Amino acid sequence: MRTYGKALSVVAVAAALSATTMASPASAEVTIKMERVYTETVRESRGTQFTCPPNQVLTGRSHYGDEDAPTTYYCSRILINGEQVQVHAGDWTSPQRESRSDYSAPDNQVVVGRWHQDDENGDTRYRSAALYWQGQQVRLRDGDTSGEYKESSHSWQAGYGKVMTGRIHYGDENGKTWYRFATVSFEG
Repeated sequence: MRTYGKALSVVAVAAALSATTMASPASAEVTIKMERVYTETVRESRGTQFTCPPNQVLTGRSHYGDEDAPTTYYCSRILINGEQVQVHAGDWTSPQRESRSDYSAPDNQVVVGRWHQDDENGDTRYRSAALYWQGQQVRLRDGDTSGEYKESSHSWQAGYGKVMTGRIHYGDENGKTWYRFATVSFEG
């Protein structure tokens, strides 16, 4: 089931999802905005390969139930000074066993996709991407890990100006899940 998020007013987006970053002293200030624009719900246990639409990144995930219950992914686009950041997705990672998975995207890359099959003994893979604006790589800073969530009953959203950079999960649907995230930054 695919759902496109409703357009938010410019004021609401600016107030709720904006982060301003100072570039190096010699260059001008840039404004970084995140706009959540796409949501998709899938049944992961069936081997669904989920990837955000072109030029969007993962900024949230929710799951309620066991491995046959639906999982919802939230994707956002990143704008710097009103211009959309380009997202260059890489290949899928090698599989990890879901019940003891621990993934971090490479430095300065974000998560744009996840592929899972079967239950907690099945395979999980991730897809990362590098970000570019005006031909220069966008950086990530202040990486951190969320608090602990019960996999079968949670919804996680990255904070303002932040993107998903990884995920940790131990156990079955009653096990624990954590998310890695970082702040989008640009110094021209």
